[in-house]
Amino acid sequence: MKNALITGITGQDGSYLAELLLEKGYRVHGMVRRVAIEDPDHRMWRIRHLLDKVELHSASLESFASVFRVFSKVQPDECYHLAAQSFVSYSFEDEFSTLNTNINGTHHMLACLKEVTPKCRFYFAASSEMFGQVRETPQTELTPFHPRSAYGISKCAGYELTRNYREAYGMFAASGILYNHESPRRGFEFVTRKITSYVAKIKLGLADQLPLGNLEAKRDWGHAKDYVRAMWLMLQQEVADDFVVATGETWSVQQFVEIAFNYVGLDWRKYVVIDPRFFRPAEVHLLLGDPAKATKQLKWKPTICFKDLVEEMVQEDLNRLSAKSGVPQSSAAPK
Repeated sequence: MKNALITGITGQDGSYLAELLLEKGYRVHGMVRRVAIEDPDHRMWRIRHLLDKVELHSASLESFASVFRVFSKVQPDECYHLAAQSFVSYSFEDEFSTLNTNINGTHHMLACLKEVTPKCRFYFAASSEMFGQVRETPQTELTPFHPRSAYGISKCAGYELTRNYREAYGMFAASGILYNHESPRRGFEFVTRKITSYVAKIKLGLADQLPLGNLEAKRDWGHAKDYVRAMWLMLQQEVADDFVVATGETWSVQQFVEIAFNYVGLDWRKYVVIDPRFFRPAEVHLLLGDPAKATKQLKWKPTICFKDLVEEMVQEDLNRLSAKSGVPQSSAAPK
């Protein structure tokens, strides 16, 4: 039985990845902050159903010693480094924390791997935000980076650290350049979950407006379930490499909004309010990935389309808010 270690196991991707690895017969370990262990109801809601199947270890990515201790105990065969300060807008508010956590955390992981378990296969969660002000569309593994946020900059550094450890020390270290991927487990601070939760609130009479920023921003949106499968496939290859993981389709924030409101039979134009506070200081207007390499070498392709993703998220928020508020949703969505 293989040992897998996941940082960020309590997040969207970590929870889906843990499920996938358990289905494949892995022994799954998660590295979490002590605050999560002390507050499981709030911090571990995504993996509540897995707590009796995974083993959690307290550590801080900012502490080399604590990371080293976890690696020494777990001796993982595969390590998936997903943990990061990943909310782009927040990275403008606290650049120092974002850079410190994301860059040093990745460096600590790689350095511990090299010292304790050099044969362990390592996955780094890179990001399409590294491309930023894109030089070409669609973007491939060879497209130059031009990040437009501290988050994007930190991911570029982590990507280069991962590549350098692979080339300098012969480690199996791969990076997945993942484009936006969503699900009902997405955090409420992200625009996609903000949209679907507010649509559900408006349909149930719990809100009357949805404040948003740039409706014209375009993204390549996929489902997190599909994307964690690509992570696993990367670590099953004979040679470590880097891959763009994307759908190859682009949609605007407005199109996301339209589908969400259409699902509950409402006209979005009656409820959406443009609020300048939600515009980024340096906006990334268009991200579109070319997944050809992943399709050819990993035999990977997405299985959940954009419309189904949006509707699944809206329906989950309808279910959650209806149960919480007691407001029936019998007419909340078309049959």
